[in-house]
Amino acid sequence: MKKLFTLLVVTMMLGVASINCVKAQDQDTVAAADTTAVIDEAASATAEVAEDAIEGQSAHQAIKQKFIEGGVGFMSAVILCLILGLAICVERILFLNLSSTNTKKLLAKIESALNEQGVEAAKEVCRNSRGPVASIFYQGLDRYDAGLDMVEKAVISYGGVQTGLLEKNLSWIALFIALAPMLGFLGTVIGMVQAFDSIKVAGDISPALVAGGISVALITTMAGLIVAMILQVFYNYFVSKIDSIVNDMEDASITLTDMLYKYNLKNK
Repeated sequence: MKKLFTLLVVTMMLGVASINCVKAQDQDTVAAADTTAVIDEAASATAEVAEDAIEGQSAHQAIKQKFIEGGVGFMSAVILCLILGLAICVERILFLNLSSTNTKKLLAKIESALNEQGVEAAKEVCRNSRGPVASIFYQGLDRYDAGLDMVEKAVISYGGVQTGLLEKNLSWIALFIALAPMLGFLGTVIGMVQAFDSIKVAGDISPALVAGGISVALITTMAGLIVAMILQVFYNYFVSKIDSIVNDMEDASITLTDMLYKYNLKNK
């Protein structure tokens, strides 16, 4: 009986010990799982930060890569068209904005000076005003002594001169608009020829080889079309602005002629 009782006590003690060991192992497993989850979250966050950093540089790197893939020679020519075209656009924007004047206000000043102090005072107002309208008025007033017919001829002739100045360098912008896509198409044709030459050398039509060559060839066309579209927007703006200024010049010239006709009748 004593041996049996001792055996039962030892068995119970071994059972309790094994249960405690299992619990300890379960706690260790949970802790390890928690640690693994934390490590996974940290790795995910690090990966997201790295992806964000890559995305932040992707635009610049992609443009640089496409520039190299398209061929430095043709891509440089297309970019040169863009740079020169934009330089002319900046010059035209400044010139046309300085050429725009308040025609009605200028006419009011000239009429007031003409009626109060005469032609010389009106000419002085024109000299102190900027823009093609003031220049045309000055040329007309300067020939007042020769008669109203000479005034009209001077206004018409000098109006053509001022229109030419307003349209200056627009032909260069039109050239770059036409030239950029042409350079792009030429680069594409040369790239296609090189792609087919690669197929000929390889002796096999590989989809990857053909697709890669065609993709690289089309980059120059895409760049040329983008440059042409950018410059075309500026060109249309300049044409619209010049038309507006020319219309103001013509309308103001008629008003000036009528003004001088009334002044001539008044002083007879």
